[in-house]
Order: sequence, then C-alpha cells, then structure tokens
Amino acid sequence: MLLKYVVVALLSFSVSLSGQTSYALQLFEPQILDTIRSTYGEAALARVERWRDLLEKGQSESDLVRLNKVNSFFNNQIRFKSDPEHWGQADYWATPLETLATAAGDCEDFAIAKYVSLRAMGVPDAKLRIMYVRALSVNEPHMVLIYMETDQSVPLVLDNIVKKVLPATRRPDLKPVYGFNAEGLWLAKAHGLGRKIEGKTGGSNWQELLNRIEKGM
Repeated sequence: MLLKYVVVALLSFSVSLSGQTSYALQLFEPQILDTIRSTYGEAALARVERWRDLLEKGQSESDLVRLNKVNSFFNNQIRFKSDPEHWGQADYWATPLETLATAAGDCEDFAIAKYVSLRAMGVPDAKLRIMYVRALSVNEPHMVLIYMETDQSVPLVLDNIVKKVLPATRRPDLKPVYGFNAEGLWLAKAHGLGRKIEGKTGGSNWQELLNRIEKGM
C-alpha cells in the first residue's frame, strides 16, 4: 500500500525533523496523490491534501499552535469506528494514511495519527507520549496523546472524546496506565509520566505498526 509514502512517513519516528520544511513536501509527490485518488477516491485525496497543508504550515509554528491544529484536524476529519466494524479485527492499529483515507478509526488511530503529524512538524519525540489510560466515566480502556514541554510540566492531553486540548489536571476522568513513543515505554504515574521500562520499545501493537509501515504494508 503506497510503499514509498508509508516508508517516508515512518522516518519521523527515528529522525529529528525540526526545521525541515521540505519533509512535508516529500510525502505528497504527484504519483502518491494519484494512487490515493484511484484507490480511495476524491474525498480521501482532499483529506490527504488538507493534511499536507497542515504539515507544511506547522513547520514554522509554535508547539502549542501545532498541538491545537493537529488535534482539531483529526477530530474533525475522522469519525470513531471500532476495529471489528472497521477492519474486521479485534485490535488493529492503522497507519495515518489508512486512517485518513477511510476517514475512520478508533482511539488508537486518532492518537497515532496525531503523534506522527506532530513529529513531522518538528515536535521532538521526547515531548510526546501515546498514553494508555482508563476512561473512568465509562470504566473502559482508552488511548490519548500527551505532550510535555519538560519532564516536570503538567501533560497536555490530545483526545478524540473531549475535543479541546487540556492539561491532565483538568482530566480527572482519565487514569494513566502506561505511555510510550518511538524511544521507549513508560509506566505512568499520577501526573502522566513514570520510569522507563528497560528493554522495551513500545507495546506489541506499536512495534507491529512500525514493522508494517517499514515493509510498506
């Protein structure tokens, strides 16, 4: 599936992209856009082009502006759809391309797409965590993206349920369980960050997602 697009997109997990305005441009070469149109249709192409514009503009913006724009973009472009309904699997982590092309995803897909977008804009990996939480209001597992300016900062939460970016102190409905990014896996403490678990690079589904994208699947 769009091998070149997907491989380039995953460079954001391992390479610092801060200040590289050209990065967003190389994701959207004409042949890639043509393939998106022929495979998913005009509406999907329009969503991908809006994503391109978002990434391009985000190269020169502050982190706070990036957070709010990325959060709003995916919350508005994507509708929630469970994995069994969407993919016919109990738990499937989609690439951002799959999520945008189909305009649907579950909480993991929202969080992953936001993570990849912010990395592509130049937000350092060390400031981002994909966080497993328990949504206390419904007593169900959930996934969000959090941003921390420093290790001592109160995390900002990017969520697909509560649409506004809010500090974790204003999200008592979420109980952190653990968080991870491309650099490691963390146990969560009360404020959203804990000690790194040595020898791990993320959840099994996260690693599988990375492997799939690297292979162009």
